[in-house]
Parts: sequence; structure tokens; C-alpha cells
Amino acid sequence: MTVGVCALLAAISGARPELVVWLLLAPVCVLMAVVDASVHRLPDVLTLPVAVVAFVGLGGAALFPSAGGSWTSALLGLLVLGGCFFVLFLFSGGLGLGDVKLALGLGAVLGWYGWPVLLIGVFAGYLFGALYGIGLVMAGRAGRRSRIAFGPFLLAGALAGILLGSSMS
Repeated sequence: MTVGVCALLAAISGARPELVVWLLLAPVCVLMAVVDASVHRLPDVLTLPVAVVAFVGLGGAALFPSAGGSWTSALLGLLVLGGCFFVLFLFSGGLGLGDVKLALGLGAVLGWYGWPVLLIGVFAGYLFGALYGIGLVMAGRAGRRSRIAFGPFLLAGALAGILLGSSMS
């Protein structure tokens, strides 16, 4: 799965400086999705390095003239998405703190390509999670109060956003 994600990122992104960041993050993100799907937990040892690598790596990528995004919008995406998820964590009762920490890194990578890509990537994650949940309910394998791991869907939405942003810039 990791090889497929990396190949897809390379094919769509092309030889841009941010591709290095995507290729560094992809294996960890695939691992996070598998861990969260298995144990419903996003460990700090994975989520926090993703945020740091995204922030620092995209800062380095922004130094090159062929970069396809903006480090300033990546920083704002990190702060805004992390803040929004923290507020949801405080008031929703359904979102875990691991999802909040994951949102920091995803905010940076989606924010790199601008606000429309950030919104599309987050929306796609929610959509993927909702479709999965509806499928479970329809199959009789879950009820309205059942919990599902949200990280894999956030990561899939972020991948969709990155692919969209890469192809547009």
C-alpha cells in the first residue's frame, strides 16, 4: 500500500520540492491508518513527528522557486485545522486527541496548496468516514452509537487533497 501511495504521489506531483516531504510522510501516514484501524488509537510517536516534518519540510521546500505551494498557508492551515479539531475535541465527545494532533500535520500539508484544497481534503475525510459508517449501519454491523477509527479517513481525505492540489499547481 505504501509503495502505491508513494508512486501515486510522485506521478501526480512531479519533480517538485514538496514531493520529498510527501514521500517522507507517506509511509508514516499509511502506518498510522493501519494502527488506528486496528486499535482505534493514533500514537503521539507517529502524529507529532508528522506535524514537525510537514512544517519543517515544507518550509525547506518553499525555498525553491519550483515549489507548488506556500509555506505561510501551510503554517496557517496547521494552526487553523489544529485549532478547529481541538474545539471539536472539547465539545463533541467523539473526536480523540490523536485526531487533533493528526490535524496539525494534515493542516500543514493541505494548507500548502491553499484554503480550497484544505477544505476539500477535510471534507473528503469526513465524507469517506460517513460513507463507511453508513455502510456499517446498513450491513447491521454498527449502530448509531458505534465508534469508528477516524484517522484512516482523515488521511485518505488528505491524500485526495494533496493529489488535487498537486495536479492544479
